[in-house]
Amino acid sequence: MAASCNSIHCHCFGGVFLKRNVLVEYLTIKETAEKWNISERRIQILCREGRIDGIVKFGRAWAIPINAKKPDDARIKSGAYVGWRKKTKNSGDY
Repeated sequence: MAASCNSIHCHCFGGVFLKRNVLVEYLTIKETAEKWNISERRIQILCREGRIDGIVKFGRAWAIPINAKKPDDARIKSGAYVGWRKKTKNSGDY
């Protein structure tokens, strides 16, 4: 089965792709989620945001290189926005 990816010619052989004459093995979102111990949905968001190097999209599916590094979590965890409405002067407007 041959597939075309971002104007670079690729050939797929069951999870291993020949990309510009270099063999690159890819993982599915499910496999990557298990490897990185995060949810499949979080992997989808990281792919959509382009935060994982070397990802390729085939139709609706993402292919993630086996050697891709898990990106740092950039979500706010400090709680700085918790209770922000109570801190405003016009809190009675809500």
